[in-house]
Amino acid sequence: MTDSPAARGARAAARRLAAAHGPRLEADVEAALHARGPAQYADPASLGSLIVSAAALAWTVYQDLRARTERPARAVVTRRVRLELPADGRTSGDERDGIIAVVVDEVVTDAEE
Repeated sequence: MTDSPAARGARAAARRLAAAHGPRLEADVEAALHARGPAQYADPASLGSLIVSAAALAWTVYQDLRARTERPARAVVTRRVRLELPADGRTSGDERDGIIAVVVDEVVTDAEE
């Protein structure tokens, strides 16, 4: 998963979120990317793992929706990721939703390039 649209989206989201969550976020995301296989879900105990899990799910949801429509709406992808990604209990709902929105935006942007 280290060079998939989900991985590229996770990296881009980490760059965007690093100002709010600290410079270590990019390294945490990179570590989470290398710690998991393509079908595994990482332990969402860290923000990096949350971003990688959200990116993997966003890519899966995007591909599923793309089978039905050429350009799935970001809002639909975001809503499904919010519903399907288990809450980690360590991130507030608003913060989690904001992270998911950034991750989906980056994954979809990468997929549509």
